Amino acid sequence: MDSRKLYNRIALLRSERGISRKELADKIGVNFQTVGYLEREEYNPSLDLAYRIGEVFGLPVEYIFSTSPMKPMSQELFDLKK
Repeated sequence: MDSRKLYNRIALLRSERGISRKELADKIGVNFQTVGYLEREEYNPSLDLAYRIGEVFGLPVEYIFSTSPMKPMSQELFDLKK
């Protein structure tokens, strides 16, 4: 069975919080290059890794990862106002 592509907001969340790839990698227990692979959507995280990322950012996994392309945050906020 082929794995599905996962889209994510890791780079955006890291940038918002001023966290480097190395700092995130240390917090989730992976090599900093793995964070780069995740951000470029070249690698799908295990369920455990996805939850560890969610814990670092204090967000549910489904806010960080999606099986369909994610809207820009500005669009998400605009849609909430409707």
